[in-house]
Amino acid sequence: MDNFFWALGASIAVSLISLIGIFTFFIKSDILSRWLFILVSFSVGGLIGAAFLHLLPEALEQANAHSVFIWVIAGFIFFFILEKYLHWRHCHEDECQVHPFTYLNLVGDTIHNFSDGLIIGASFALNLRFGFVTTLAIILHEIPQELGDFGVLVYGGLSRRKALYLNFLTALVCVLGTVIGYFVFNSDKSFMVTLLPFIAGGFIYIAACDLVPELHKQRGFFNSLFSTLSVIAGISFILLATKINPH
Repeated sequence: MDNFFWALGASIAVSLISLIGIFTFFIKSDILSRWLFILVSFSVGGLIGAAFLHLLPEALEQANAHSVFIWVIAGFIFFFILEKYLHWRHCHEDECQVHPFTYLNLVGDTIHNFSDGLIIGASFALNLRFGFVTTLAIILHEIPQELGDFGVLVYGGLSRRKALYLNFLTALVCVLGTVIGYFVFNSDKSFMVTLLPFIAGGFIYIAACDLVPELHKQRGFFNSLFSTLSVIAGISFILLATKINPH
């Protein structure tokens, strides 16, 4: 049971990273607004990188490509339908105070945090060293991702305080995933075969259909250049994390 308590501690540490957005409380609103596009750009790279460099390769190791990509499409369509509902539910007027992709990001982040918890729980169930290295790799890609998620929530219309609170709530799901992963993952891996590509499909939808069009609203050469470099940086960071990730 010692490994289980280490796993819980690791998942709590990962969850606390979601509070990184608290540092923005000490930044003036006009300065923060100039950096939000950079954070959103980084999040685009993080989502695309996580889908194609982390989730899909992991899923393809456990199942054939045909079934994996069916679940990718299922995830994509699910998030499309979900956005349609949220748009109808929250945006009856021409102007939407809180954009639907804000809620989509919370849903996607919740599922992603749950899967991180599953991986943490399963890795500590094997041995402590594997658990520690896995947790470190997750932390490395969670820091920029959580900061990017916070930027997306604020950009989508939420106050900084509410964005921080909701981001932290979604992060706590990691603890639940850890408990389930520790006791179930080693005995039954089948549910991960569907969960991983489903999450990937959702990430692709959010990045390509919601966030990238927002980036196209920028004007000016240097704004576009910084945005492009931030997308590449987000992908590169995920690539680095997968290179040192043992699973």
